[in-house]
Amino acid sequence: MADHRQGSRRRGQGELEALVLSALAQADGPATAGWVQERLGGDLAYTTVITILTRLLAKGAVTRERAGRSFAWTPASDQAGLAAHRMRRVLDAESDREAVLASFVTGLGPDDERLLRELLGQTGGVAGSGGGGRPRGEGED
Repeated sequence: MADHRQGSRRRGQGELEALVLSALAQADGPATAGWVQERLGGDLAYTTVITILTRLLAKGAVTRERAGRSFAWTPASDQAGLAAHRMRRVLDAESDREAVLASFVTGLGPDDERLLRELLGQTGGVAGSGGGGRPRGEGED
């Protein structure tokens, strides 16, 4: 049997979340679900965009504020902070943190290993900050 949906393909939840986060990151400030839907070309249903935003809120990846009867959404941090958040979630889901971290570190290339050592060596730097990333300022891309 042929698939009659040639123009569309089913995307995974992670891919949709990444698309929505990318759209929000391009906004000049807090954005509505309708704006996100339009930014993504309108191929996602409004209810799907709301579902994705609500999941991202539960994961701490976005924040929201009242905008009339709806909400305006903002990424919780920049792209680096969101990637770090995903990495922490993966690490938190594993039972043997030490083995996972050891495997990760031994797989790093020389430049990444050097950078990680520098970051860990900084007093009061990244290692002690909680890793949330920097907050988005107004008008920041």
